Amino acid sequence: MSGAILLAGTASDVGKSVLTAGVCRYLKRQGVSVAPFKAQNMALNAAVTIDGGEIGRAQAAQAAACGIPPETAMNPILIKPTGGHRSQVIVMGRPAFDAGARDYHRRRTALLPAVLDALNGLKGRFDAVVCEGAGSAAEINLRPHDLANMGLARAANMPVVLIADIDRGGALASLYGTLALLEPDDQALVAGFVINRFRGDPAVLEPGLEQLRQLTGRPCLGVLPHLNGLDFDAEDSLALDRPLPSIAPLGSDSLEVAVVRLPRISNFTDVDALAAEPGVEVRFTTSTADVRRADLVILPGTKNTVGDLAWLRETGLAEAIADRAAAGGPILGVCGGYQMLGRTIIDDIESREGTATGLGLLPVVTVFHEDKTLKIHSGSAPGLGDMPVGGYSIRHGRPAADGGKAWLRDADGTDEGCAVGAVWGTSWHSVLEHDEARRAFLSIVADAAGLDWKPGDEPFAAVREQRLDRLGDLIADHLDVNALETLLADGPPTDLPVAPPGGAPAPRAWTGENP
Repeated sequence: MSGAILLAGTASDVGKSVLTAGVCRYLKRQGVSVAPFKAQNMALNAAVTIDGGEIGRAQAAQAAACGIPPETAMNPILIKPTGGHRSQVIVMGRPAFDAGARDYHRRRTALLPAVLDALNGLKGRFDAVVCEGAGSAAEINLRPHDLANMGLARAANMPVVLIADIDRGGALASLYGTLALLEPDDQALVAGFVINRFRGDPAVLEPGLEQLRQLTGRPCLGVLPHLNGLDFDAEDSLALDRPLPSIAPLGSDSLEVAVVRLPRISNFTDVDALAAEPGVEVRFTTSTADVRRADLVILPGTKNTVGDLAWLRETGLAEAIADRAAAGGPILGVCGGYQMLGRTIIDDIESREGTATGLGLLPVVTVFHEDKTLKIHSGSAPGLGDMPVGGYSIRHGRPAADGGKAWLRDADGTDEGCAVGAVWGTSWHSVLEHDEARRAFLSIVADAAGLDWKPGDEPFAAVREQRLDRLGDLIADHLDVNALETLLADGPPTDLPVAPPGGAPAPRAWTGENP
C-alpha cells in the first residue's frame, strides 16, 4: 500500500476528525506506516510539535492514533481567529501573517506549494497518508482557491470519501447535493460515502443508500453507529455544546469544575483529563452562579486575552471571580487565563490595545512580544510535592511574577506558575494530563471544599489509548476496509459517472423494493 486518501465532509462537525483518527488507528493495527494530514485548519486548539512548530490539536491526536509524534507537516496551515474578523495564519508551524477573510482568500493560492510539499514529504516517508478535509467539500464560493478539500484532492489526484452526519437529519440529501455541486473533475474523485452517527435499524436505511448508489454510481462504504463516550480532542468550539462525559465517583464526593467559556477560548482540551477522573464533573459556562458555586473555576486559554478580559467585566464574571477568590474558592488560570489573573497586561501585538488592568489576583505583569513562544516543557511542581510534570507553551505573552508561590518550575530553573492562596496560574498547557499532579491539585480543591473526594488510579494516557482503540474498532467493524485499502493502493477509480454542476440525474420514484 502506498498512497493517500481524503476524508471530506458535507459540513463542519460531521465527524471528519474522529473518522480520520479511527482510520489511522485501524491502519496502524494492520502494520501500515501511516500519518495524518490536514492542509488547512481553522482552530483555536493547538499543540506544539517535536520540530518546534504549532499545529491543530486534532492532528496531534491523530498522530497519536498512528503511534508517531506530531510534526508541522501534518497541518501546514493553521488559522487562529483573534477577533474583529481577523486571524493569525500559521504556516509550517510558525506565525506568517495576520489577515482578514478577503485578504486571506486572495493569498491562499500562494500557499499551495507549501501544502503540497508537506503532503508529498509525508507520502515519501509513510505507506499511507489519511487526509482530513475542512468544513464542506462543496463550498463552491471558495473553490477557485481551495487548499483543503477538492482543490487538494485534484492537485494530489487523491480519492475522496464523503462523510455526512445523519444525526443532523438530511444526510442523504447532503451527500447527493454535495456531489451535484462539484465540478465534473472533482466529482470524478469522489469514490464513496460514509454515514456517521446512525441510530436505529440499518435495514430501514438500506433502501435509501441503494437509491443513492443508483443515482450517483457510488457506494456507501459504511454506516457508523452513534456511540456515547467516543471522545476525541476537539478543534472546534462547536464541541463545547456537548457536555464532557463524567465518570461515577468511586464511593466518594464529587467535584464540580466550571470552565469559563471565553468568546475566543483556546486549548480547552486542557480540561479533558479532569473529566476522566472519577467523580469530577466538568462544564463550560458563562454563568456567574456557576462560577460562585463550583468547587474549582478554570480560566482557560484565549486567542485574545485583553478582549476576553473586557468581556469578563461586561458580563459580571470578573466580579464573580473576585468574590470567589475573596472567599478562598480555588481558581486556576491557564495561559491567557493566567495573564488575566495578573495585575497588568501590555499588549501591542495580539489585541493592539496597549496596557490593560488585569483582575489583580496574582502579582503578575504580562508583556506581549512579536515572537511567539513555542516550547515543550519538562520540570517539577514544587507546589504539589515537587513531583515531575510537563506541558507546552503557545503564546505571545510573557508573564513575570513578583511574589506569590512558584508552584511549577521548568527543567532550566525558570518558574512557570504562580499561586496566591487558592488562586493558581500557569503558562503551561496539558499540566493536568500528568496523573500525579492532577490528582494532587484536585485533592487540594476537595480539601478547600470540605469534600471527601478520592482520585482514580487509571493513567490518563491509558484512557486516551483506549479511546483511540475504540475508534479503530469502529472502523474495523462498520467500514468497508477492503474498499478503503484498495483506494489507498490504487487511487481514484477511473469509471465514476460525472455530470455538469447541478446536472446530477433527477431522482426516480422508488417502487418500494430494492433493485
